[in-house]
Amino acid sequence: MSIEKVAVLGLGKVGHLAAELLQGSGFVVTPIDGRPVKTPALQAEVVDVADVAALRRALTGQHAVLSCLPYALNKGVASCAHELGIHYFDLTEDVPTTQHIRKLAESSRALMAPQCGLAPGFIGIVGADLANPFERVRSIRLRVGALPQNPTGLLGYAFNWSPEGVVNEYLNDCEVIEEGVRKSVSAMEWIETIYIDGMQLEAFTTSGGLGTMCETFEGRVENLDYKTMRYPGHVQLMNFFFHELLMRERRELAGEILANAKPPVDADVVYVHAAAEGWADGRLQRREFVRAYRPIEINGRSRTAIAWTTSASVVAVIEMVREGVLPTHGFLKQEEIPLARFLATRTGALYGAGGTTGRA
Repeated sequence: MSIEKVAVLGLGKVGHLAAELLQGSGFVVTPIDGRPVKTPALQAEVVDVADVAALRRALTGQHAVLSCLPYALNKGVASCAHELGIHYFDLTEDVPTTQHIRKLAESSRALMAPQCGLAPGFIGIVGADLANPFERVRSIRLRVGALPQNPTGLLGYAFNWSPEGVVNEYLNDCEVIEEGVRKSVSAMEWIETIYIDGMQLEAFTTSGGLGTMCETFEGRVENLDYKTMRYPGHVQLMNFFFHELLMRERRELAGEILANAKPPVDADVVYVHAAAEGWADGRLQRREFVRAYRPIEINGRSRTAIAWTTSASVVAVIEMVREGVLPTHGFLKQEEIPLARFLATRTGALYGAGGTTGRA
């Protein structure tokens, strides 16, 4: 099925920008939200996406749907897309949601493509690109941090991303490959120090960032893991908050407390630090991809780094499906997407123009 008409569900900063980028790439976009949204660029249809019948009516006649909704709503959206036989894309890092979509893909008439954001998403595309030239891979280490440029307070953080998603990442188990063994480990552990352009950061395990990479690279890599980067001291405070104060038992309240204390900021930065080690031509080598992405102007407006990197990633994937570069049915693994072709798309090119090369 070709893609011309795309419904975008959820018009927060990421969803709104994704809809604009899709329009700029020639798609016919139907923006949908649960509340009235009207801007110079978009006017949303108001639909209760939790109402299955209403959602089905809204998606009928579309070629694809992009869900920028909270992860808890994505199972229902994916099931509706599967029923209608239209392409499905989302940004989720939630593992059970992805497992549900994976099952749907076994009988889908179109493409089911979850995890198309920054991490999981772009970071997996980069990691596979670094590792694929090796004859044997020793390690793939992937790190991403979405941070305020001017941190304040002990946490050094601002919730520019969904607090529900962050809480999930900090508490759910993390899949890794260690010494050739695929397994799960606890979040907020395996703490390490990383420097990017002289900036000291800490990195620790969080859930969901690898997407399907452990499955793909099992038997091909000795060590594979994903970590979130934060300013030093953050993980110790989060461990205290969730485990000593037992906020892990009250996730919704934890998200409300954190988002209220650390609201989003416009001056943010997304750090990407990816490295792969392996053997080629009989020699052990290391390949790195280190970048700092900051806010850029799109359509006359400044966009936060986390908003444009996430939006650009999924829109570039949709462009690649339209162009025939990617499959049009089944389940899409992010690590199967060729980085060079991704960066060559109209929207993926933002990653080349909007980032600065860092030094590890």
